[in-house]
Amino acid sequence: MELLDGKKISNQIKEEIAAEVAKMKERGEKVPHLAAIIVGNDGASLTYVGSKVKACERIGFESTLVRMPSTTSEQELLKKIRELNNDDDIDGFIVQLPLPEQIDTQEVLMAVHPDKDVDGFHPMNFGKMALDMSTFIPATPFGILELLERYGVETQGKHTVVIGRSHIVGRPMSILMGRKGFPGNSTVTLTHSRTKNISQITTQADIIISALGVPGFLKAEMVKDDVVIIDVGITRVPDESRERGYYITGDVDFENVSKKASYITPVPGGVGPMTIAMLLKNTLLARERHKKQN
Repeated sequence: MELLDGKKISNQIKEEIAAEVAKMKERGEKVPHLAAIIVGNDGASLTYVGSKVKACERIGFESTLVRMPSTTSEQELLKKIRELNNDDDIDGFIVQLPLPEQIDTQEVLMAVHPDKDVDGFHPMNFGKMALDMSTFIPATPFGILELLERYGVETQGKHTVVIGRSHIVGRPMSILMGRKGFPGNSTVTLTHSRTKNISQITTQADIIISALGVPGFLKAEMVKDDVVIIDVGITRVPDESRERGYYITGDVDFENVSKKASYITPVPGGVGPMTIAMLLKNTLLARERHKKQN
């Protein structure tokens, strides 16, 4: 069993991007600028956005954090998005999810200009991805592809089972794993909470990508020997015996499934760090695009 170490690979990617940024500075060029909008005070979101800002500083990007109160109206948020769309200094930006209930998430994601949508959530970018055109791939699926590629995990002709059909991970992953090229060329089954006899399907899988958000859902008896496991789930489970009062776990019963797997991602330290690294990579791509357009 080999760990797919997202922390290690994400650090390599950040070093590669930092080297690119250093060259840009030497040439006197503008460095990439990533902005993030966060509405409200969700603890997990604040931590995540904070780590994005730190990552930007580390590799030499400029970053802007726009904090808005949880009482922000949809119109106020859309106005801020229009400002960022029209700000030539900002190459890409994200709106941190989840948003407060008074705001329509779909309206907000539609409002982000596709050229600045480094999260890859805009329908135009999603459509281009589905058609195998050059575009921003959503950061978490992009990170999973990068992990598979850098560890040389064979995907061609394999049976990939995706658990979960969210627009952020499950659905894009099912498209990407079935595309031509590497990683890809696999036969994909997309399963979800309504799928019957799910363990019959998972026991036939060569690769399982689980993005369900149910702690310990995937058990050892649900997988075959030498399976490749990508655990995207990340859940805080309350635990009074721990100093923090909780522990973080994934969708996979790691202790038992890892004994059967050929490759497996840990949680934390697997897919999570890759998401931030690929967001930075998308921002670098956005900067390069803007340079060509001007």
